[in-house]
Amino acid sequence: MSLGDIMSTKNIRLGSTELKLILTLEGEEKSIFTTADAYKILKSTRDSVNTALYRLRKKGRVEKIERGKYLLIPAKAGYKGKWAEVPFVIANHLVKPYYIGFASALNYWGMTEQVPSVTFVVTTKRKENIKFGPLTFKFVTITKKRFFGTTEGKIGNDSFNVSDKEKTIIDCLLHPEYCGGLDEVAKAIWEEGDGLDFLKLFNYARDIKVDVVTRRLLYLLEILKMSKKVKNMIEMPKPKGFLLLDPSWPKENIEYSHEYGLILNRTKDSLTRWMRH
Repeated sequence: MSLGDIMSTKNIRLGSTELKLILTLEGEEKSIFTTADAYKILKSTRDSVNTALYRLRKKGRVEKIERGKYLLIPAKAGYKGKWAEVPFVIANHLVKPYYIGFASALNYWGMTEQVPSVTFVVTTKRKENIKFGPLTFKFVTITKKRFFGTTEGKIGNDSFNVSDKEKTIIDCLLHPEYCGGLDEVAKAIWEEGDGLDFLKLFNYARDIKVDVVTRRLLYLLEILKMSKKVKNMIEMPKPKGFLLLDPSWPKENIEYSHEYGLILNRTKDSLTRWMRH
């Protein structure tokens, strides 16, 4: 390949400063970089670096993620491959600590066929949601005491933090609104079945210290006819008061479960409708 071929992408010619930045980043296999990285590579003035970044954005070779952070678009990607970078990998550069959670983790583990349009990123920090191109990142802030149950996920050569299967279920039981509702949690438990460590599941439910999580879990296991799997694993005292079954659904068609202390705003039929498809 000639220098002219290298410097031309879709007949858009790159200047020498832009070319140096692109080739260095590609050589370092750095698909996400910062303004500081660009300064280090170019060893030039602020104006020169900013101009190079501006021109590369106009030519479709980099995309701004947020202030000071950019995504490098490989020349071989072309227009259709522009967003081929996996959002999970990008999340690794947006906030620390973090893990991919809720609907995004359900999808990663194959516990749902739903492909979320939003990437859910769990963190102990407060951070504004980010949208760039067709990608949206929603940051869910939790306490440090609830930040556990993570593992390393991999896509190709790239790694990222993701909640393990059991913590994904527990998080979704706590916040069904971030996974499409409690029926998605029921489906995930059913689909994974023996692939779940039920003792770990109940330990996580205890450690998260939110009573309604255990109540919802036991109720779902009962309607899924999976209660035998957890027999003698947990002794649940008689619940005090009533808590809402699914906060992501309207408070209507109300019934009550005295056994689990739940306000049933979902019917068993609506929670298992996926079984008929």
